[in-house]
Amino acid sequence: MTAAFSAAITTILHPARRTSPSTITTFTRKLTITASSSKKQLILYSKPGCCLCDGLKEKLNSAFTLASTPEPLHDVELQIRDISSNPEWEKAYQYEIPVLARLRSDGSEEVIPRFSPRAGVDHIQTKLAAVLSKDN
Repeated sequence: MTAAFSAAITTILHPARRTSPSTITTFTRKLTITASSSKKQLILYSKPGCCLCDGLKEKLNSAFTLASTPEPLHDVELQIRDISSNPEWEKAYQYEIPVLARLRSDGSEEVIPRFSPRAGVDHIQTKLAAVLSKDN
C-alpha cells in the first residue's frame, strides 16, 4: 500500500456466544478523506474454515489496494458476515458461500455474480468497479 492511502480495520467480535446479524467483521479501506467521497459497501457472507471464502477475501483486499486501474476501490467498506452466527444467513447461504453482495443506498442488497476461484485480482477489481459504479 502506498503512503497516499490509509487503511483502517475495525473488528467487531463477540466470541463465546451466538450473535445477531449485527455481529460482523468490518474492514474499511478509504482514500484520504475528501468532502465529496461517498462510501461504497460490499457484504461478504462467509464462515470459518471456508477456503473459497478465504481466497476471495485475500483477492478482495488486494483489489482494494490496486492503484493501477482508472477506478480504484480505496473507498470500499467490506463487511464480512459469518453465516454460522445467524440462522437466516446460514439457511440462505450455507451451500452458496462465498456470497458477495453490494449494499444499495436504500439498504437492500444486490448479490454480485460469483467470481471464479481462478479469477485474477485485476479481473475482480474491474468487475467490482463496474458493479459499484451502477446507480442504486
